[in-house]
Amino acid sequence: MACVCSSSSIAMAERISWYSALFLAVMLVLSCCESSRGSEFPGRMLQKDITNNNNKPCDEIYVVREGETLQTISEKCGDPFIVEENPHIHDPDDVFPGLLIKITSFNNI
Repeated sequence: MACVCSSSSIAMAERISWYSALFLAVMLVLSCCESSRGSEFPGRMLQKDITNNNNKPCDEIYVVREGETLQTISEKCGDPFIVEENPHIHDPDDVFPGLLIKITSFNNI
């Protein structure tokens, strides 16, 4: 069975496949560069990121990131009373990414 394809449609298909391959290669390179920085993955922060976060108080409204617990947030933000200040947290072990928490930092006192 012979394919009845014009040379222009074959050329366009080849161009599209090359552009797709180029796009994927660029995305791969960009994803490798971002993952080596470490700050995009909260569970794998570099030591310098941790020390910078301890020097800077957390915002009053904090969004929980993946891999964080109330204990790590409490240490990071200097607020030992997170559960008492947030009545919507019924179980301290049930903290999930995206949860909003009110923070009252006691580091500056």
